[in-house]
Amino acid sequence: MASYGFPLTASSLVDWTSLTFSPIEVNGHIQCTYSPEVAEWGAPHFVKDPYLRVHGLAPALNYGQQIFEGMKAFRTPTGSIRLFRPKMNAVRFAHSASFVAIPPVPEALFLRAVHLAVGLNSEFVPPYDSRGSALYIRPIAFASSATVNLAPADHFTFCVFVMPVAPLSTGAGQGLRALVVEDVDRAAPKGTGSAKVGGNYAPIVTTMQRAKADGYGLTLHLDSATHTMVDEFSASGFIGVRVDAGKTTMVVPDSPTILRSITVDSMCRIAESFGWQVQRRAVSFTELAELSEAFAVGTAFILTPVRAITRPCTHTCIEYTADYRSSASAYTRLLETLQGIQQGWLDDAWGWTEEVQDPSSDEFITDTVQARR
Repeated sequence: MASYGFPLTASSLVDWTSLTFSPIEVNGHIQCTYSPEVAEWGAPHFVKDPYLRVHGLAPALNYGQQIFEGMKAFRTPTGSIRLFRPKMNAVRFAHSASFVAIPPVPEALFLRAVHLAVGLNSEFVPPYDSRGSALYIRPIAFASSATVNLAPADHFTFCVFVMPVAPLSTGAGQGLRALVVEDVDRAAPKGTGSAKVGGNYAPIVTTMQRAKADGYGLTLHLDSATHTMVDEFSASGFIGVRVDAGKTTMVVPDSPTILRSITVDSMCRIAESFGWQVQRRAVSFTELAELSEAFAVGTAFILTPVRAITRPCTHTCIEYTADYRSSASAYTRLLETLQGIQQGWLDDAWGWTEEVQDPSSDEFITDTVQARR
């Protein structure tokens, strides 16, 4: 591979002021395959073609035997590129794999593939001064052999795709309106709610579209057993903050059916550093009226404020009147601290970030990589 300065500066071919959360063309992705003959994952390949060749009878397409992750890379003031808590993504990826009979991707291979995917697309990491923008990283794994039997697959594919993105939502200034979902449950009590599998997301797309048409930017799910406890939003976690007599408490729903959000965990740690009390426990819907602020939290949403939560079946509308733009709000303090750590203008006291390594020092298989200038 030809040597070049690493990391490359942000590409002049991208209009960084008009990024969205939709894919744009990059140099390529990383791909690995699992072979039953050796019962292990093979070496990573760098592939320029974004399209995958998959048999039409692959279990991933027919039975939903697939998993995915979401993470980000950021450019720092010095020009280096950082990953944020990638080992937690590796652990969660393996957890998801255990639900759908996919061989776990070893942590070392997962991290290597992520480093390569980001490093070989370093010019697509947004400039440091484009606050909130990042290189979104999407690891996926799926059963790729051809079979119509509902039985263990023979071959599997693991890929890491990347794309530069803007924040999925800026919170629409003073917050988004949320609708409690009444007609579909996100996850069964003993189901796959704690895993990142497509089956948890596809069934709620129609509901999200209807809610959006009615003016709601978020959809909130309650527990499927009693419909009385808060689980999470359709594509992000839930965090509430209560201020009482000068004491600040962060409340985070805890349930086996909730995805273990890395961003939520980070917010809890940050809140504790502020001296706030953090409670991870079952949270009833009625308790939401006692909160001062509420947020949708995740890799894509980052920290998005909620202005109101509506539940049609009880004719309930809980409104939050906090000034989210105020520097004294919990929202502003949490968001600025998280982004400061991710993008390098604040000290990373927890050791959460990991600098992306120059891919030229890694031996991998490539289809004639050519870095764009």
